[in-house]
Amino acid sequence: MAQQLTLSLTDMAHGGEAVGRFEGKAVFVPYAIPGDTVRVEVISDKGRFARARLLDIVTPSPHRVVPPCPYFGVCGGCHWQHVEYAAQLDYKRSIVQSQLQRIAGLADARVRPMLGMDDPWHYRNHVQFSVSEDGGLGFMAGGSHRVVPIERCLLMHAFLEEMYDSLDIDLPGLHRLTLRAGVSTGERMIVLEMKEDQPPEVEVDLPISFVLLLSDGTPVTLLGSPYIHEQLGGRLYRLSAPSFFQVNTRQAETLVSLVRTYLGATADHTILDGYCGVGTFALELAKTARQVVGIESSAAALADAAVNAAGVDNVRFVHGSVAQNLSTLEVTPSLAVLDPPREGLGEEVVAALARLAVQRIAYVSCDPATLARDVKGLLAAGYALREVQPVDMFPQTYHIENVCLMERA
Repeated sequence: MAQQLTLSLTDMAHGGEAVGRFEGKAVFVPYAIPGDTVRVEVISDKGRFARARLLDIVTPSPHRVVPPCPYFGVCGGCHWQHVEYAAQLDYKRSIVQSQLQRIAGLADARVRPMLGMDDPWHYRNHVQFSVSEDGGLGFMAGGSHRVVPIERCLLMHAFLEEMYDSLDIDLPGLHRLTLRAGVSTGERMIVLEMKEDQPPEVEVDLPISFVLLLSDGTPVTLLGSPYIHEQLGGRLYRLSAPSFFQVNTRQAETLVSLVRTYLGATADHTILDGYCGVGTFALELAKTARQVVGIESSAAALADAAVNAAGVDNVRFVHGSVAQNLSTLEVTPSLAVLDPPREGLGEEVVAALARLAVQRIAYVSCDPATLARDVKGLLAAGYALREVQPVDMFPQTYHIENVCLMERA
């Protein structure tokens, strides 16, 4: 029989689990909160730490609230609906500070209070559904490949909800379905991925584009337009089906504003935009800089960036990986914005930035652990961490976005 314990939980870990201690050993408990006293069952003992399943809440934390979603705790999309929103922001800031101390060795890093949302619901402009065994649409259960069919998601923007409610899809061979919308333009798209890449017949009453995304990443337009548009900072951005764009348009505006402020670009500056996507940072920074060079590995995103940059003559884009292109740049950037995927920059990019002697770096990160690892590398390469500004791009989840300012010491 698995061991059962009663624990007083004292901390929140990176990854969203609350932490308590039993005989000196850290025990991680999902769907719990610091301040809870809980009864748990140990499901995995790794020697130095253990993981446990929540059985009962003996005494609730004062920050515990009733989750409004009936799928919470089963669907793996949300992790913190049981935590009042102000406490979510505090926990996220604390996690960033903890990761910087534990990994980068910075006990006194300046981490500013989290920038939250007035309404932390209905913010996602992009949602991907999987298909259950009976053909229903849903999200993956936490820690599982099982699909939980859902009728409604409280994180979807109203445009996505309207699309979802209008769906009447019975497509044998459907693998995944994605809903996208430009929340400032009202443009909407449904992206289908089929197991055999066979284009289905589709009909829809709403003005929606349908795109089939083949297994090799090639988009095929079935109905309407091959792209939608979104607006940031007064500029319209084209977004193709395979192109990445921040899922929270309101907070994406905040990210762009922070990067602009941190870099403080003037007409004397040449700027590197690593992992530039469809050009959101590059085109904003081009308003004041002498020149901006964007690097992007996605051909679809780069094609969108080229269209988005029409009429802007001080921006150019390079196709390929950041690591490879930094060694062959024809210009020497004095400023850089870097928005890598979850795996972060890595040693090769950190070394190249130091070799180029980039003076100021705005590092946009969606993972505090890889951020702290790369900050450690930049510190060793002669940079100083000025401050970190967390931005809550993903309310009700443990995910944390940060904008970090590094300067050559």
